[in-house]
Amino acid sequence: MIYSENEILQYIEENDVKFVKLTFCDLHGRLKNISILSSELAVTFENGARITAKKISGFEVADGKDLYLFPDAKTMMVLPWRPQQGRVIRMFCYIRYKDGTPFEGDGRYFLKKAMKAAVSAGYCFRFGTSCEFTLFRNDENGIPTKIPHDNAGYCDTAPDDKGENIRRDVCLTLEQMGIHPVSSRHESGCGQHEIDFNASSALKAADTFLSFKSAVKSVAETHGVHASFMPKPLRTDCGNGMHISFNIFPDSDFLEERSTGTGDELKSAAAGIMEHIRDFTLFTNSTVNSYERLGEFTAPRDILWASDEGSQLIRMNPDSDETAVELRAADCVCNPYFVLGLMIYAALEGISGKAQLPAEKESRGRLPVSLEDAADCAEGSDFIRKYIPENILETLISYSRTEWKEYSTAYDKEAFEDQKYFYSL
Repeated sequence: MIYSENEILQYIEENDVKFVKLTFCDLHGRLKNISILSSELAVTFENGARITAKKISGFEVADGKDLYLFPDAKTMMVLPWRPQQGRVIRMFCYIRYKDGTPFEGDGRYFLKKAMKAAVSAGYCFRFGTSCEFTLFRNDENGIPTKIPHDNAGYCDTAPDDKGENIRRDVCLTLEQMGIHPVSSRHESGCGQHEIDFNASSALKAADTFLSFKSAVKSVAETHGVHASFMPKPLRTDCGNGMHISFNIFPDSDFLEERSTGTGDELKSAAAGIMEHIRDFTLFTNSTVNSYERLGEFTAPRDILWASDEGSQLIRMNPDSDETAVELRAADCVCNPYFVLGLMIYAALEGISGKAQLPAEKESRGRLPVSLEDAADCAEGSDFIRKYIPENILETLISYSRTEWKEYSTAYDKEAFEDQKYFYSL
């Protein structure tokens, strides 16, 4: 249910809500929040809530200026894992300067601009996600270990699948939040699971993805296990990816008929993404560890498309208007707002330029082989510089080069990755 600001204030009074979490992402897609008393929400809707930008990764580009969180009333959710007395609600926020100007590092604002560009071109995009994570046992002190929660495989059942009840609780928790998963299952890796979501608007899909990650982490903790979205937590097993599917609808009759775009438009959209994927791999695969997943098991490395199941970058059936385009390279530690926004822009450029798909399974190169390589591709990309603000791009590239240097000079590289990613991602 979508609430207005006044309806939220009324809901707070009638449902014993005591705290409001104002949630946002740093530049790397990691969730942040501040909590306010519910009695302060009316003022916050009007004036925002100030945050110290320099303490947040990537937000130092504000150059010492104050930043303010403005909650988006349409995203209000009750957090089911918090107490039912003195309830806690959460809203995603837009980030602005004091004068009301949008902050250039606000991913939600970036994605909203991309959605408006699509509408101006006559299209609506619908995105769905399939998200993987791995469960690990905790030791007797509650510290996560690298021992998988089980040794089950793809679509296995209990008792081999020891995460069945955890997935169930995650799905039920999401339903309480107004999010409805399509399906869930044990994936191919030990302790690995996947939950799939229906297509929705780009902004809702990105918000849903982040809500899902919060729910997984919180539910796993109540079960005494550690949930990791680290792209490659185990060197010899499957990595965790996020498959992003999309379809295109003509905006003029989207609400009336929900008819899909023509097959030629979908082909050109997919071709546009293939053309620019190297440019924005820094966004879809944003850590050193991300590149250990690519090219292993069925994670893609080559830039090609195919209609059957495999290790292709793009999966689609170009002869069917009903089949979405699926990008299979991204992982779950990305900033979804920037990723979906860049996918929209790449698809629109493909459509406007009537880009042609190569032959099925014909490679158009390879994805970057490392975080350093991805940073080089982004830095030299006219496409990226066209859409990503210069100060944001320079900050991301600087972070990526620093991370790559730290990894390259680390004596124990696996220990470096575990310390940097395993416990926090």
